[in-house]
Amino acid sequence: MKILVINGPNLNLLGEREPTIYGDESLKAINDELYEAAQELTFFQSNSEGSIIDSIHAARLDYAGIVLNAGAYTHYSYAIHDAINAIKIPVIEVHLSNISSRDEFRKKSVIAPACAGSIAGFGKYSYMLAIQALDYLFEAKK
Repeated sequence: MKILVINGPNLNLLGEREPTIYGDESLKAINDELYEAAQELTFFQSNSEGSIIDSIHAARLDYAGIVLNAGAYTHYSYAIHDAINAIKIPVIEVHLSNISSRDEFRKKSVIAPACAGSIAGFGKYSYMLAIQALDYLFEAKK
């Protein structure tokens, strides 16, 4: 099962940016660890909303599912919400931190209603749990 892992704005600065919230590992280190566990993964990171939307659209042709950490776009990008609704493959929303326990504006996800599920607060393991959730969804369909 091919899975696309999409990371949004500022996640390219993991390990440097607020390590008390997001951890001290780089995005590359997290991606490398994920790849060791599930080699059918492709990784994409962009700080641009349009590029993220383009990658979601393109994924519908080649991937069975998407793991998406939309970063701050989570809280206001109806365009990403609509892109997820426009495709037929499942998307699992992930967050390193527990967005429900943070700033008030971070508590609402506008993309969550379009996603198959959401996982937050487990650091880098949120990604692994999302991959397992996609595996579960595909096994349940068999």
